[in-house]
Amino acid sequence: MPVVYIIFYSVYGHIYDVAQSVKQGIEATGVQVKLFQVAETLSNDVLQKMYAPPKPDVPIITIDKLVEADGIMFGIPTRFGTMPAQMKAFLDSTSSLWSKGALSGKFAGTFFSTANQHGGQETTALTAIPFFAHHGLIYVPLGFTNPHLFDISEVVGGSAYGSGTIAGNDGSRKMSQKEKELAFAQGEGFGKIVSTFHKGVQSIKEKTPSGSVSDKAVKKKSEHTKSSRLSKSISSGDIDKKNKCFCM
Repeated sequence: MPVVYIIFYSVYGHIYDVAQSVKQGIEATGVQVKLFQVAETLSNDVLQKMYAPPKPDVPIITIDKLVEADGIMFGIPTRFGTMPAQMKAFLDSTSSLWSKGALSGKFAGTFFSTANQHGGQETTALTAIPFFAHHGLIYVPLGFTNPHLFDISEVVGGSAYGSGTIAGNDGSRKMSQKEKELAFAQGEGFGKIVSTFHKGVQSIKEKTPSGSVSDKAVKKKSEHTKSSRLSKSISSGDIDKKNKCFCM
């Protein structure tokens, strides 16, 4: 059974609420889902001054677990129109996976939370896409696939890039029913794509004789990506250096 990781950062619970609806949509397709949150970088003193509630009982994601997922949905609250430092710090720590092409070919999606309708639910997605491109992740946008995105009779979070919610400047607004339905629909669509791809790969493996060229091509996908990215002449000692980005 394919598995999708939902990885989010949430201070006041808004993104966590969206994640729950996305999770339900993915599970409706028969795909296994695991929830994770990124590590907090703010101190407890700062969080208390922000009147932040306790974090949800969800495990902290580590980069080594990313390779286990067939698809990853990122729940990203917006900070000045871009992703918050906590999510950026986690993504910046994945260079060892990037150097091996370990995430290449996996599916990725995004969902959001902003204080208001113009807070950056689209620009936040655009700041995440370069990360997907560098890792070779296959970005799956929501698209205008749901009638709620055309609704102007009330405030509805989300965009073509992914579902979302509007929290209000004081954080008092909760997810509306339409936002929950939109998040469920995104999860369902994402789950269908991951499931269909997984079934296709399994079908190829079953129909291809063991040891054939085609079978090996399916099984050795990540190894091929790695060999094309790293020179065979690099010694094992040099590879460790290549796992770090020295461009800064």
